[in-house]
Amino acid sequence: MTTGTPPPTAPKRSRARRFVPLGLAAWLVLEIWLLILVGETAGGVAVLALLIGGAVLGGTVIKHAGRNAFRTLSETLQQQQDGRMPSPESSGSTGNGFLMLGGLLLMIPGLISDAAGLLLLIPPVRTRLGRYAERSLERRMREAPPGTFGDAFQQARIHRPDGKIVQGEVIPQDPPPPPPPDAPQRPLP
Repeated sequence: MTTGTPPPTAPKRSRARRFVPLGLAAWLVLEIWLLILVGETAGGVAVLALLIGGAVLGGTVIKHAGRNAFRTLSETLQQQQDGRMPSPESSGSTGNGFLMLGGLLLMIPGLISDAAGLLLLIPPVRTRLGRYAERSLERRMREAPPGTFGDAFQQARIHRPDGKIVQGEVIPQDPPPPPPPDAPQRPLP
């Protein structure tokens, strides 16, 4: 029995959903191949030392970045309690996310991930990546169609005269309209 409606079609897969699994598989194969090459050239003990050293260094980096982030949060909260407005320049927390990512990449076994993690430990690299990520995010939010998450985020931003952006919501100060005259009145207790 047919109803005359067309059968449902599967949603179109995005490029990322198609190529990310292939990229991850290629990256894993390349990591294993490089570890085998290093193992044949320098020996298994050298490979084991590289993997353990990367894990220890990555853990240390993540611990350091976490402490910096917690200290920055504590200082910001203290400044807000004292009535001062904390400045983003004085917080120094711009690179903590990339620093933690670098530590995580160091902890992942493999030479390519270790090289990427070591690159993220260099401050100018973190700064440039942060600027690139911020510009990319701003561009995507500007191009977001109405009614999406990016549009809602843009509407929730309030611009101060000095150019800084403050997250918030505008609350109207209009008094509520009076009740209609024929509405029943509640007796006062």
